[in-house]
Amino acid sequence: MTASSRAHSFNAAADQYAASRPSYPPELFDHIEQLTSRPLTRARAADIGAGTGIATALLRERGAEVIAVEPGDAMAATFHILLPDVPIIRGDGNALPLADSSHDLITYAQSWQWTDTSRSVPEALRVLRPGGALAIWWNTTAFDVPWIREQHQRIAHHCQVKPTSPARPDDSDAIRLAGLSGLRVARHQVRWSRVVSLDTHLANISSRSAFLVLAESDTRAFLSEERGRLRERFPNEAVEETYVVDLLVATRP
Repeated sequence: MTASSRAHSFNAAADQYAASRPSYPPELFDHIEQLTSRPLTRARAADIGAGTGIATALLRERGAEVIAVEPGDAMAATFHILLPDVPIIRGDGNALPLADSSHDLITYAQSWQWTDTSRSVPEALRVLRPGGALAIWWNTTAFDVPWIREQHQRIAHHCQVKPTSPARPDDSDAIRLAGLSGLRVARHQVRWSRVVSLDTHLANISSRSAFLVLAESDTRAFLSEERGRLRERFPNEAVEETYVVDLLVATRP
């Protein structure tokens, strides 16, 4: 299964994605402001790979003048329903449909890994104004929570993907993986959690690309077993999900 196929698999579950995926804590945007040395209020921002608009909405709430860029038909359609006043353009991070030196901030929430950094980094630099910033972040696995670590391993085994190492990468590894080794990059992590119903939790994990490319019967069987395990741990079916947001901010010279 190619990375492109996995990236486009989200279109089959746009409504599920919008309803179950976690958002981001306010502290994340405080750190973006600190690391870029400018407020989000009135900043001209572009949210790339915006999906259903989870990050876009939060940027707008912080006062940014934000536009979204999204390649997927179904994701863009759901975005239009949820954020009818926010402009959205069809496109992707490898060829941004934005003018040169036109934005103060470009963001990638959970979407940087779907780009070809040999193309997306030059594109970001082209679109950013001098002194502008590229902010990339992910909700990552809180490996120090035993049940979350164990579930991560079960998911990786079931989906036949390599599990992420619980060892925290150092800054140079994070920069290398993001394709930003030639830029001045700052990194910060924010730990947060949310409590959701068991149904929402299962919908969240099954909205990941590794599941979306599997046969429906395979996913259904896994979720049935997982429901049983989690009912033993959370008998009231209120699941506390813990995340560590990994933020990278690269500033354009």
